[in-house]
Amino acid sequence: MNLIADILARRPADAIAIISGDRQVTYGELRCSAEPIARDLRSASAHLGRNPRVGLHCPNGVDYIIHSIGILLSDACLVPLAEELTAEERDQIIHTTSLDLILEADFSPNLPRNFEIRALDGAPPTFPEDQFQNLNPAFIRFSSGTTGTSKGVVLSHQTLLDRITAANRGLQLGPSDRVLWMLPMAHHFAVSIVLYLHVGAVTILESSPAREDILATAEKHAATVIYGSPFHFALLAADPSTFRWPSLRLPVATAAALPEATAQAFENRFGQPLIQGLGIIEVGLSVLNLDAASTKPQALGKPLPDYLVRLVDDSGNEVPTGTPGEFLVRGPGLLDAYLVPWHPHPTRDGYFASGDLVVRDTEGHLTLVGRKKSVINVAGMKLFPEEVEACLNDHPAVSRSLVSAQDHPHMGQIPVASIIPADPDLPPKPIELQRHCRAHLSAYKVPLRYTFVAELPLTASGKLKRHSSPLLPTPSPSS
Repeated sequence: MNLIADILARRPADAIAIISGDRQVTYGELRCSAEPIARDLRSASAHLGRNPRVGLHCPNGVDYIIHSIGILLSDACLVPLAEELTAEERDQIIHTTSLDLILEADFSPNLPRNFEIRALDGAPPTFPEDQFQNLNPAFIRFSSGTTGTSKGVVLSHQTLLDRITAANRGLQLGPSDRVLWMLPMAHHFAVSIVLYLHVGAVTILESSPAREDILATAEKHAATVIYGSPFHFALLAADPSTFRWPSLRLPVATAAALPEATAQAFENRFGQPLIQGLGIIEVGLSVLNLDAASTKPQALGKPLPDYLVRLVDDSGNEVPTGTPGEFLVRGPGLLDAYLVPWHPHPTRDGYFASGDLVVRDTEGHLTLVGRKKSVINVAGMKLFPEEVEACLNDHPAVSRSLVSAQDHPHMGQIPVASIIPADPDLPPKPIELQRHCRAHLSAYKVPLRYTFVAELPLTASGKLKRHSSPLLPTPSPSS
């Protein structure tokens, strides 16, 4: 099957699919624009005798959607080459995936955008080509890389269909919805915009980061759904205008953990609770906070109907209620394979082990507490850096924080913090931050070292990139 061909065949040609500024693009126009791209790709790859892997290097926007559709229509496998990648990072993906072709935009800001297809003559793949092709692959996505090395997630056309169908049992999107979109397409196109196309919802593109422009677009087009990061929602919640967004029915926070203060501010401002969920590139959207968004805004929610969830300890045993355990999930749309090293269907008894540490409360709601690899072990006591960061971020003089482990000769590890101050010219005193943390956290969780920085390492989706600090002398509380 070809998912995109099926979507375009089922949707009325005159129905609006995309809105970008004053431009409206129908399903018929998407097909007419994408089919020549598909023909050119088939021609350029005919000598291969198999379906090619095609890298797409293109800015966010209508062109990205059209060219992605063209690649998928040609039965090629789409490999996003995100805008923010350095040349070295892009070359690494090209090499790892053994790309056959690159569809690349001219990024010149003052010229009409042109695309060219470049053929590549790289080394043979390090993965089994026949097994890869047998999957009917549609998409290879490299994860954000918050910890460790990304392996390359392979998704087939059938897996994408299964995944978006299961997700929509919770989201309940349909032709009457208008989704305001602000996230990077290279990271979210295949599992989000493809869903909107599949159910007939209109995708409204907004490229401006200014809240005034975002809300003006929401009002102009009566947006009913918004997908964004906590950063976007904090920005919108601080809007001083009188616009209440009456058409909004589903604001979904994704890409990073949702701070309670952001959720409360958004609900106070627009009268709609922010819906958080757990979306994993290997799994899709399996957990959504549909029934407790107001009372438990930081909760991920409960598993969607098609998914089974287990929380287990290091020995694989179920943990009791209230105890963090690794999140294992089973259901439709799990990844078909890791690309490097090649690992088809990487599951345990049908469950995918996410590496996320999650706790379940007595009502069955799940809350993310950290990553298994990010846990800091202080003299045998474990802490989650995310908990400490949430505490630090509540301090008025802190804009954002990153807590990591520093090796220690006696304690094993100790927590240390990098801080972006709210006012770079007047950073808080370390002792002040320590006192703030001690008022809210156990003593062993309080960072013993504070470094003030202008920025923190982030992934493209806005998540903190985590690392461990090297072995250093025992710091003083005021260092």
